[in-house]
Amino acid sequence: MWKLFRCAAAAGVIAAASLVGVRAVWAQGCDVEATGVCMETAIAASKACRAEMRDDFWLAVGLCKNLSSVEPVRRCRRRARQERRDGFEECVAQCTARQDVCRVLGPAPYHPSIDPTNFVDPATVAANPNPYFPLVPGTTWQYSDGEETTTVTVTARTKTILGVACLVVRDVVEVGGETIEDTEDWYAQDGAGNVWYFGEIAQGFEDGDLVTLEGSWKAGVNGAEPGIIMEANPAVGDFYRQEFLLGDAEDVAEVLSVTGEETVPAASCQGQCVVTKDTSPLEPDVVEHKYYAPGIGVILEKDPTTGARNELVAFTAP
Repeated sequence: MWKLFRCAAAAGVIAAASLVGVRAVWAQGCDVEATGVCMETAIAASKACRAEMRDDFWLAVGLCKNLSSVEPVRRCRRRARQERRDGFEECVAQCTARQDVCRVLGPAPYHPSIDPTNFVDPATVAANPNPYFPLVPGTTWQYSDGEETTTVTVTARTKTILGVACLVVRDVVEVGGETIEDTEDWYAQDGAGNVWYFGEIAQGFEDGDLVTLEGSWKAGVNGAEPGIIMEANPAVGDFYRQEFLLGDAEDVAEVLSVTGEETVPAASCQGQCVVTKDTSPLEPDVVEHKYYAPGIGVILEKDPTTGARNELVAFTAP
């Protein structure tokens, strides 16, 4: 086992090597000289990401020291160094993706003005919903990707957020009849017909036990801001935030088409689907295309790279 004084002596060498490696990785894509609130926010988030990677590395080193002999310690440290480098590369990729978003949306802070008087009460929404995202209590959608089954239900319950009465939509994911996720999403429609996303409480389960609330956020709490999940009048090229809590909820969407065509077991659209490209700087390599059919909503989520599909297999409207 290494002695404390040997570790202390080596720490400076490791730190120096670490700094050189970080600079090399950092130079790959994140523009650290960029200005404007949006760009500077991306840089700040990346610095926080790198600090987290450093913390994780040194905790791993501490755990490595408690192994039984020299060779397992060495293997453990090599693994910790590789995980740190992979983590730094992910931090850079996230920063680059955030800055790409900034280049489209502009340099201003993201802080949409929410006036409760500009939103429609749930009963009125049910009578005249956005056709691509109908918030009508009692509506259910069931999706399948061949492994997981997801059931989405618009409930009659409401939750007031930032003074806006939001409808509660429940989203339950099951595998083999066992619930692995149970989420409540909060949506509201404004007077123009845009549907806003105000947050969610996401519960993850293993063997029936609640194990995580990761992904949960609420507009107005800890800097979280609502976003638009579906526009009233989507047009090709539109680009918008669907949610915003830095480091936790950063989904964005781009409208690719308003004349999309697709067929799934429970629905089809022939030149009528709105197609969006959904991404998140938190997962820069993940891209999802969503197909929204008028009068139904989402009928398909598709990975454009692998072709994997999550299809609407059942739809019920009240």
